[in-house]
Amino acid sequence: MIRVILIGVLMFLIARAFWRVVDGIMEGITGASGRPQPRPVKLVRDPVCGTHVPVNASVALTVDGTTHYFCSEACRDRFRRAS
Repeated sequence: MIRVILIGVLMFLIARAFWRVVDGIMEGITGASGRPQPRPVKLVRDPVCGTHVPVNASVALTVDGTTHYFCSEACRDRFRRAS
């Protein structure tokens, strides 16, 4: 009976070691969280209201060679009126 229990414990430890190796390999491939890491998104600050928005979702306006990014067309229009 003890022999069966020891064989069971040994099989459990071997299986656990195997899965830890597999998890380590997957973590090395995909990143620390176990999932592919998202690419960082560049945020810019709206000069009118201070909201941070992604560059690809913002409304841009170039004035005197400087590009300003806005969260909406309303903020862009307020900036134009103030300039």
